[in-house]
Amino acid sequence: MKMNEHRQRSERKAKIWKKKLERYRTIQRQIEKSAPDILSSRNFRRTKEHIQHGNMTVNNHVMNVARYSLALSESLHIRCNRRELIRGALLHDYFLYDWHTPDEKNPHKLHGFYHPGTALRNAVKEYRLSNREKDIIRKHMWPLTVVPPMCREAWIVTAADKWCSLMETLHLHRGHGAILQKLRND
Repeated sequence: MKMNEHRQRSERKAKIWKKKLERYRTIQRQIEKSAPDILSSRNFRRTKEHIQHGNMTVNNHVMNVARYSLALSESLHIRCNRRELIRGALLHDYFLYDWHTPDEKNPHKLHGFYHPGTALRNAVKEYRLSNREKDIIRKHMWPLTVVPPMCREAWIVTAADKWCSLMETLHLHRGHGAILQKLRND
């Protein structure tokens, strides 16, 4: 009897994991379809070189924010432009420097206040952005940015960013390869 119960529990767990994996793959396909230019960009790939929170790279962080933004909009049934939501989430931290290491030119003081503007300037140079995408990037650090987001997509990314940042800072989300990358750079 116990063996049968154990097998049934294992089968249920396997079904749950399979469903989660399928959901992850669906979201990943949405991201790839919405932002092939961003994902293939040399500068975007460089975001794998910098640590964001804890041991998470900027690249892993923005990918998580894009995934959580999609999941949040779906679970709360918030109608929004998914393409712009994804693209804004991927570019919200497109500042392209290691904010943990000050240099002579950029001491990176008050990074939380200033990096949205830097990310937007960098993104505009490289990509054609909609007004919504610009709003997401510019205002994702609200309330530090003072002016609140003006569209649903920006509010969703702001919430997802806060959640992911908290989880990463508390080391509840683990970065892939971030520590090795950091060691290589030291």
